[in-house]
Amino acid sequence: MVDLMNFDIEQFFGFGDDANPLMMLIWIVPIIIFVFYGQRIQLYITSGEIKKGIKKLEICRNTSRAELTSHLKCIRPDSDPEEKIGRFLDYFTIMPVDMDPGGIIGKIRHTVRSREDYTRRHIKSMIPEITPLELGKVQTLLEIASSLQMLHKVVNHMYLTAKKQNNYPLILPLQMLLPTVLEHAEAMKEAIPAFRAGQPVGDGIGPMAIGRMMLGCVKEPVSFETVLARTEFEKRKMLLVKAQGPASTVGRPADALDALIADCPINAIIMVDAALKMEGEDSATIAHGFGAAIGGTGTERFQIEEIATERKIPVFSIIVRQSIKEAITLMTKDIADRADDVRARIQDMILENTKEGQTVLVIGVGNTSGVPQ
Repeated sequence: MVDLMNFDIEQFFGFGDDANPLMMLIWIVPIIIFVFYGQRIQLYITSGEIKKGIKKLEICRNTSRAELTSHLKCIRPDSDPEEKIGRFLDYFTIMPVDMDPGGIIGKIRHTVRSREDYTRRHIKSMIPEITPLELGKVQTLLEIASSLQMLHKVVNHMYLTAKKQNNYPLILPLQMLLPTVLEHAEAMKEAIPAFRAGQPVGDGIGPMAIGRMMLGCVKEPVSFETVLARTEFEKRKMLLVKAQGPASTVGRPADALDALIADCPINAIIMVDAALKMEGEDSATIAHGFGAAIGGTGTERFQIEEIATERKIPVFSIIVRQSIKEAITLMTKDIADRADDVRARIQDMILENTKEGQTVLVIGVGNTSGVPQ
C-alpha cells in the first residue's frame, strides 16, 4: 500500500542525489516533446481520423453520381450524361445580399425557384421525352449528388487548409462536426434507392396522411405540383392540400394558401409534417404544436405566416418525430402506421378549435415520393 503522506516525488521521478541520468531522460524528454510538439502530434492523430471521414464522404459522393448516371441511362440507354452531370454538380447558388433585410425573402424565393426551374430544363435537355414522374426522381437524385459533392469539397478544403498551416485549432471544429456531417451523408446515400424506385420516405408521412383523407374526393391543381381536395367533417368544410404524388416533389403549399384565401375565408390552418427527433426520443411519436410546420429555405413558412398574420388565422401543427436517416430513407412500418393516428389527431384538433360552418385548411407537408392522392 502506498503511503501518500511520506511520498517522495524526487525519488519517484529519479531526481535524488543518486539520480539515474537515464531515468531523468525517460521523464524529461517526453515532457519537452509534448511542450514543443504536442499540438503537431495531436494534429497528425486527428488528421488520420478526419482523413478516414473524408474517404467515406468520397465514397458517398461517387456512389450518388454513379446511381444518377445509371438511372439516366436506364431511361435513355443511348445517352451519355456524364459530362452534363459533371457540369451541373459544379453549379452553385449565391444567396441575395442581406445587408438590408427589406425584401430579402422575395429575393431568396426568386433565386431558389430559378435554380429549380433551371434544373428541370437541364434534365429535359438531356432527356426530352422524360415523364413528370421520372423528372421528379432525377431532380431529387441530382440534388442529393450535388449536396454530397459540396459536403466533400468543404470538408476536404478545411482539412487541407489546417494541414497546410499545421494549425490544430483550425481542425478542431471540423473534428467536432464530422460525425454529424457523416451521419447526414450516409443518410443521403442510403436514400438514393428509395427515391430511384419512387418509394415513400419518412418525410412523406404528412402527404400520406392527407392523401388518405383525399380518397374518394375530387382532386384539382391549386398551385405548382400541388393538389387540392374539398370535403366536409362534422359540418365543417375541409380543404385538403398536398404535393402532387407519386412524383418526388414537395409542391408549393404557400402558393396554394395564397390562391385559396382569395376565394374563401379560412378559419384555421393545420399543418402536418415530419420533424427531427431529439436523442433519447422515440421515433414515430406524434406531437402537437403551434405555428407553420415546414422546413426548407424558410420562404414558404414566411409566406404562410404572413398570410395567417394578416388574416388573423391560427396555425396549428402536428409532427411525427423521426431521425434524419428515417426522414429521407424508405419509410418504416412504424412511421407508416401513424398515418391513421395523424388523421384522428387532425379531427380532434378541428373539433377543438373550430365551430360548425367554418373552413379549415389542412396541409400535408413533405416529399410525396411514392404517395398518391
